[in-house]
Amino acid sequence: MRHIAEKLTAAGIGKVWLDEPLANHTTWRIGGPADLLIQPKDKASLLYAVQLIHRHNIPWSVIGRGSNLLVRDGGIRGAVFKVAEGLSHCEFKGEEVCVGAGYSMIRLTVEAGKHGLTGLEFAGGIPGSVGGAVYMNAGAHGSDLSRIIKEAEVLFEDGETKVLTNEELKFRYRTSLLQEKKGIVLEAVLQLRKGDRKAISAALASNKDRRRQTQPLQLPCAGSVFRNPPGDHAGRLIEAAGLKGYTYGGAQISEIHANFIVNRGGALATDVLTLMEHVRTVVKETFGVDLHPEVLVVGEG
Repeated sequence: MRHIAEKLTAAGIGKVWLDEPLANHTTWRIGGPADLLIQPKDKASLLYAVQLIHRHNIPWSVIGRGSNLLVRDGGIRGAVFKVAEGLSHCEFKGEEVCVGAGYSMIRLTVEAGKHGLTGLEFAGGIPGSVGGAVYMNAGAHGSDLSRIIKEAEVLFEDGETKVLTNEELKFRYRTSLLQEKKGIVLEAVLQLRKGDRKAISAALASNKDRRRQTQPLQLPCAGSVFRNPPGDHAGRLIEAAGLKGYTYGGAQISEIHANFIVNRGGALATDVLTLMEHVRTVVKETFGVDLHPEVLVVGEG
């Protein structure tokens, strides 16, 4: 792997790390090392790196800002691409916005509001990047990305890029085509609408206040751990099962929001996974409901 890292460094593609702890790159502050972590400086550098990795038959995966992600303690074998500042352009054209995969969702909602565009207010508290939001069909407050995305440019593992329409992305609740067909989002085009700046600002402020009051933002976490079952909320079920505050190792089911697991210091992925399994077991036994993870669990144990 070292010779690949040397090639990438010599080509000036951006930042390259060997055996880098992914705890440094996730919002949970949890995760073992990546054999090779690559943060390309631009789209061309990413294309070069993917093609090089593909030629050497090295397995690869991708992360963004590391939210909604649990990396197991053994880390990730092969290469990991970190899509960040190098793909963080943002251009407004009328009611459309073309935005890079590395752009912050929270920043995007603020910028849209400044342009008097509505449709993104739901995403004001989503801590991840645009690419991750497309991958997960991220949503909140009764809406999600599928309602506003027009198309996305995706780089597939063979080095081919393709622009996929909303329909081709096959969005469903917290899922998309990219969870079935491996690829890296490069940029997305969102279709927004003209709105009242004051109303947009008020909605964003209201959602922000609600997050402060109902989410454990003072401790490392990864957002909602479980998907909401049909007609109910995972947090309500977990709280009703008496699991708020339940702790294992350095991880704890939040005392503020039961669908959040927080890192109280030194938590391992195994701590989180143990809590997740305990929650699923208790909720199933108590209410007969199967909870399914919303967070993506990757890597080796």
